[in-house]
Amino acid sequence: MAEPVVTEGVESDATRRDFIHIAAGAMAVGAGAMVAWPLINQMNPAADTLALSTIEFDVSKVQEGQQVVITWQGKPVFVRYRTAKEINEAANPVGSLKDPEADSARVKPGHSKYLVVIGSCTHLGCIPTFGSGEYGGWFCPCHGSVYDTSGRIRKGPAPKNLVVPDYAFLTDTRIKIG
Repeated sequence: MAEPVVTEGVESDATRRDFIHIAAGAMAVGAGAMVAWPLINQMNPAADTLALSTIEFDVSKVQEGQQVVITWQGKPVFVRYRTAKEINEAANPVGSLKDPEADSARVKPGHSKYLVVIGSCTHLGCIPTFGSGEYGGWFCPCHGSVYDTSGRIRKGPAPKNLVVPDYAFLTDTRIKIG
């Protein structure tokens, strides 16, 4: 049986070579991460966009029968303090609805007097005016869409109701949109 041949320094060269390969690989991964980080980070929303992601509003500023327009994420938001007559008209719609939705689903429980909707027509994005529609709600002058006092589409080319944004009452008089 032959004895294995032992040469000096071969084992240390292999260990040194392995270390160099591992170190070079680690540096390549680190360099790749340093290059990729700015590219990935630029996809995050800007600070001004994050600041506009939510907005708080004091609804006690709105008088009964009045509507206030605030801007949220560059879009107009109608905050309307509805009268008892408007609430009754919205609760009992006459005729058929294109986009059926109960008035109670469009307002927060216990706060049915306040209606919060995005003030952009669902047809082509025009801004409807309040009080000029035949159902007591909004009328879009661009193409004639008519919304009732709950912001539901009643006539015209708009396919959907005025959008209710995600909002919550923080107190009885303060809402947070977004």
